[in-house]
Amino acid sequence: MSEQTVREWRAVVEDGDLVLLDGFHALKHALRFGADVRVAVADDPEAVRALAAQLAPDVEDDVKRLVRAAELRTFLPRVHPTGVAALAVRPDAAEGRALLERMPRTAPIVVLDNPRNLGNVGAVVRLAAGFGATGVVTRGDLDPWHPNVVRAGAGLHYATTVQSVTLETLPAGPVYALDPEGEDIRALTLPDGALLAFGSERHGISPELRARADHLVSLPMRPQVSSYNLATSVAMTLFHWGGPHPG
Repeated sequence: MSEQTVREWRAVVEDGDLVLLDGFHALKHALRFGADVRVAVADDPEAVRALAAQLAPDVEDDVKRLVRAAELRTFLPRVHPTGVAALAVRPDAAEGRALLERMPRTAPIVVLDNPRNLGNVGAVVRLAAGFGATGVVTRGDLDPWHPNVVRAGAGLHYATTVQSVTLETLPAGPVYALDPEGEDIRALTLPDGALLAFGSERHGISPELRARADHLVSLPMRPQVSSYNLATSVAMTLFHWGGPHPG
C-alpha cells in the first residue's frame, strides 16, 4: 500500500462533500453518468481492470486511469466483494434543483415521505434511474446521499437527481400520493409532470402531505396483505406511468 495513496484519499475526504462509491458497479455507473471521480483504490487493481474490460468497456479507460493499489480495510470498515472503492464529487445542489423545477417534464419525480430504511431508498434511486424519472426527493431526516443509500443505489444517484426537500420546497406539479383509500391506479393515467409520493411502510403518507395531494392513488392488493415494500410500490407505479420514452 502506498503512503501517497492514503494521503491523497484523506486529502480529498477533507475537501468535503464527496461521495463514497463502494464497489465496482457504483464506480461504473458514476463514471458512466458523468461523475467527477477523484480517486479509486483496490486491493487488486488488475482484477478491477479486468472487471471493467468484461462488464463496462465504455468506462474501461477511466477505471484504468483511476484505480490504484491499496489495502481497502485501511479506508473502510467493510470491503465490498468487488474489492474497489472510490470518492466522487457530489452534484451541485443548485443545478439539481433547476433540473427538478424545469417544466414541462418528460418524466415524474418520486417523492419519499419520511423514509426510514437506507437500503430501500437506494433501491428506489436505482429504479428511478432505470425508468428515467426526473428525480427522487425525500422529506425527513434521512440523507438520500448516505453511503449506504449510494451503495444500494449502485452509484445511480448520478443518473438522476437526488435531493432532500421540505413540504414548502416540493417541486411544482400535481401530487399523486399513494394511499389505500385512493382511486385504483389502473383507472388513472399518470402525467409526465406528476410528483409520485410514497409514505413509509408502517405509517404511510404523512397527514400534511396527504392534505397537499391533488390525487390519492391506490395499488391493487389482495385483502389481508398489509403493504408492499417501498421499492416494489415505486416500481409498480413507475411501470404504470409507462417508463422511458423511446429515444
